Amino acid sequence: MTSLSDAVADRPAEPALFAGLVDDAAVFPPGNAPLAEAVRLHRIHRASRYAACVGPLLVPASAAPDLTGLLDGAALAVGVIGRPGTPASEVADAVALLRRIPGVEVAGVELGWTPDWRATDFGGLPRTLEVPRGSEQETAVADIAADASDSVVLQAKFRTGATETWAWPDEAELATFVRTAIDHDLGFKLTGGLHHVVRGTHDDQEQHGLLNVLAAVRWALNGEEVDELVPLLAERDPAVLVPQVTRMSAADAAIVRAFFTAYGCCEVTDPLGELTTLGLIQGA
Repeated sequence: MTSLSDAVADRPAEPALFAGLVDDAAVFPPGNAPLAEAVRLHRIHRASRYAACVGPLLVPASAAPDLTGLLDGAALAVGVIGRPGTPASEVADAVALLRRIPGVEVAGVELGWTPDWRATDFGGLPRTLEVPRGSEQETAVADIAADASDSVVLQAKFRTGATETWAWPDEAELATFVRTAIDHDLGFKLTGGLHHVVRGTHDDQEQHGLLNVLAAVRWALNGEEVDELVPLLAERDPAVLVPQVTRMSAADAAIVRAFFTAYGCCEVTDPLGELTTLGLIQGA
């Protein structure tokens, strides 16, 4: 197996491929950073050489009141998160509170998909709805896609990492989600477990790789079906994946990112550092 340092790219990837890709989920498991520390570190990320790759700070709806005492008026973009089961009204209340704070930009809201998700008005904010697995997933994706348009920012979210109540989805399950979202012309976000750029076993846990996902999305956009995407998502050699990424043109990067819009990571420097080691970006 080729090491990251031995798989260095002969040129960087298209910058648009990684622009705003990694949302800062520092306060969520397994990072569990205290909110004040997450805000401090997020400001460092936003001032760094890799700032262009970093999305908003993700904050649980329940933490919105605590955030109000940590800000000094300096600009801060946040995504307000309600895990599946969190009432939409609680997320809406958090949004209303944060919108009253000088300097805070609410970049979007994320909550679990339910058949009545349209009942809560978020004032035109981009919405990301976490879809279930199994037989309900295509129903949820199709339901979200029915309201998505150029003027209404809606997307699906799928959990790629394991939790106490969510078993790790294997390559076939992730490939099925990607294929389903693209077939419904729906953008999506991923969350959980994408700490590394290459598929592997880390701390005795199976984890998907960021480069695997980017390449699989590009292949899916070319029309490849689930069976063809599975080996790509299973690939553990960075020397195989790096050329898949560097061969993407600016147009390729734009269409890949139009579908795979972002993902949450509790330590953004983990994947960005590995991308730097591979020579795909500069500065982490």
